[in-house]
Amino acid sequence: MRALSKRGLDFVGFEQHTDVGGLWNIENPASTVYESAHLISSKDTTQFSEFPMPDDTPDYPDHRRLQRYFRAYADHFDLRRQIRFGTTVTAAVPTDDGGWTVSWDGPDGAGTGSFSAVMVASGTLHTPSVPTFPGSFAGEILHSAQYKNATEFAGKRVLIVGAGNSGCDIAVDAVHHAASVDISVRRGYYFIPKYVFGRPTDTLNQGRPLPRPLKQFLDKRLLRMFTGNPRRFGFPDPDYRIYESHPVVNSLILHHLGHGDLSVRADIATLDGHTVHFRDGSTGEYDLILLSTGYVLDYPFLKRTLLGWDGPSPSLYLNIFSRQAPNLLVIGMVEASGLGWEGRFRQAELAAAYVAAQRSDPGSAERFRLLIQGKSPDVTGGYRYLGLDRMSYYVNKDAYRSELEAHLQLLAGSAAAAQVPAGTQLREEVHS
Repeated sequence: MRALSKRGLDFVGFEQHTDVGGLWNIENPASTVYESAHLISSKDTTQFSEFPMPDDTPDYPDHRRLQRYFRAYADHFDLRRQIRFGTTVTAAVPTDDGGWTVSWDGPDGAGTGSFSAVMVASGTLHTPSVPTFPGSFAGEILHSAQYKNATEFAGKRVLIVGAGNSGCDIAVDAVHHAASVDISVRRGYYFIPKYVFGRPTDTLNQGRPLPRPLKQFLDKRLLRMFTGNPRRFGFPDPDYRIYESHPVVNSLILHHLGHGDLSVRADIATLDGHTVHFRDGSTGEYDLILLSTGYVLDYPFLKRTLLGWDGPSPSLYLNIFSRQAPNLLVIGMVEASGLGWEGRFRQAELAAAYVAAQRSDPGSAERFRLLIQGKSPDVTGGYRYLGLDRMSYYVNKDAYRSELEAHLQLLAGSAAAAQVPAGTQLREEVHS
């Protein structure tokens, strides 16, 4: 919405909750954050550059500070008045004339509207990925999306499945309340401390990316200096090189393993009552299994064919532009270590520039339309990412931001494309 407003384009924002903030608004029923949730990237690499966080913000702010930040952002740029709060989009359908019909349910009932473009920014972390296991469990099984407070573990024997960032955060929570805590893993991980040499780790070497082989070589050895070999604590060796999967940014998980507060277990084989059988032949007794198994992409208001979605994730040019449906653009369907909210904002700026160019510079817009029908540029930065569903939309932050900047330059070829006169209508007609 901010990117569209900078172009002078009219728009309508749809938000199913009653306030801004998305998943960082813990009061939002769709939020998947928990009481102890903090950023795993530092404020300096995460914040919007044109609206820095307040000076008194800690390096790794919690969800309540972030909610205040988003509220302040929306107010500063006067975005709220163009948002339909408490409104759920139920369908977005392309029309024969190249536009879109959007349907919704809101406080005043059902409505429909005609639009020139649809920008989807509903995020990637709201629909849980729930694995199934042979057998049956007599205790409670929850997904981390349902978890809010560590007191839920009080007195229970807890098994956490998955040692990603959320799994490790929750394991650290659980050791203070649970009777026992184990964490079940399939593969090894690289654990990155939040501070190195007294500074947030992700602020080191900013703006001067090292060549990939050198970065992998140096950072792996630097990690061993600061965290040691995770195998000492029971984790298997990673079957991939550093940065080929999202690293775990947690300074406390190895601390608690070293103190015997929790233990690492193998992958689950079967369930039998309160007994869990692991693939290494061992067993354990548990009252609660918490699945920290991630999320699946979900855009229920769109047909999958409109997104070229016949694999683990939609096939979009630069993870933004649909090839199948004109002016269907997705903002935020991207994961990268260190991309931050500013990286997503650059996505939005490119999307807004394309929509604006269709009005102000049709020639540039048509050339860009033909470009995005082709193959996406390589944004891996040379990294060989794990062939997992959750890694199918993963990018290297430096390679990706470079491509976003290059594509913005393609659309900035004329002065007219740089700014659309205020009041130009992107929204055409709305019926409530």
